[in-house]
Amino acid sequence: MKTTRQQQDATRRQIVASAVDLMTRQGFDGTTMKDIARAAGIGDATIYKYFPTKDRIVLGYLDDVAHQALADTLQTSGFTGYNLQEKLQRLTDAVLERLLADREFVVQVRSLARRSPLSMLAEPLAARQSLREAVASFLEAAEASGEIEPCDFKGMAGGLYTDYLAGVVTYWLADTSDEFADTTQLVDLSLGVLVQALRGGLVNRVLQLGGFVLRSQMARMVQHSSGLMGMLQLAKQAMASAPYSTPQAHQAHTANAGSPAAPEPSKPPRTPRKPRAASPVPPPSTTAKPAATPRKRKSA
Repeated sequence: MKTTRQQQDATRRQIVASAVDLMTRQGFDGTTMKDIARAAGIGDATIYKYFPTKDRIVLGYLDDVAHQALADTLQTSGFTGYNLQEKLQRLTDAVLERLLADREFVVQVRSLARRSPLSMLAEPLAARQSLREAVASFLEAAEASGEIEPCDFKGMAGGLYTDYLAGVVTYWLADTSDEFADTTQLVDLSLGVLVQALRGGLVNRVLQLGGFVLRSQMARMVQHSSGLMGMLQLAKQAMASAPYSTPQAHQAHTANAGSPAAPEPSKPPRTPRKPRAASPVPPPSTTAKPAATPRKRKSA
């Protein structure tokens, strides 16, 4: 009997969920495709119709996380009223929220990517394109409202954001601060610097150099050091005091800095988010998600 698309999607999610559970307990190398198939309740040969290798199952997991995080972001109450930094912050938080319950598995994914980078990048993630388009739409909205200078590289910015997101996840996995406070600070400062640069048109003038530096130095950037936070603080302060080349950009800056402005739509507070129990990947939620970087619980 021919299976429906819904049945195929359900089987695919079950395979991914079973793989995450087994690899978390047994490790990537200690888990076989046969193990995953049996845990998912399917035939040993059937699993290969969905995923040809274990690497592709891992990529399927990452693809699902990105799509679900994007759906969570767009469904956030009042999201259309967010400014550019808040939109990027919410998307970044949503990705970390989705990864939180599977944090031990994500550590293995990072190790796998370091060990076999070509196998992990051989097939581009479908969600990567969705993230690029989402970031481009955020930039278009900010440009139309006069919040930032005209941006000539919206498509490229989406690709740079996915590189930035990978760096944030790496930093988060190594973060031992209480409730991941260091990761929260890193995201706030780095996105603040980015938006300040866009408001002043700085990014357009240093696009080629900036893109090269971001890609080549991301690994160093995400290493824990007090110097990184200090550098971002200084950059943000310097850009905040720089003159703006358009009245719209200056007006947007002063409004965000506390000048009288029209009331903004209420936004969910950034409160700690409880870990989700490990389970098959669910469909995107239809309820609003609070914009919060995932926190780890304080010990009793």
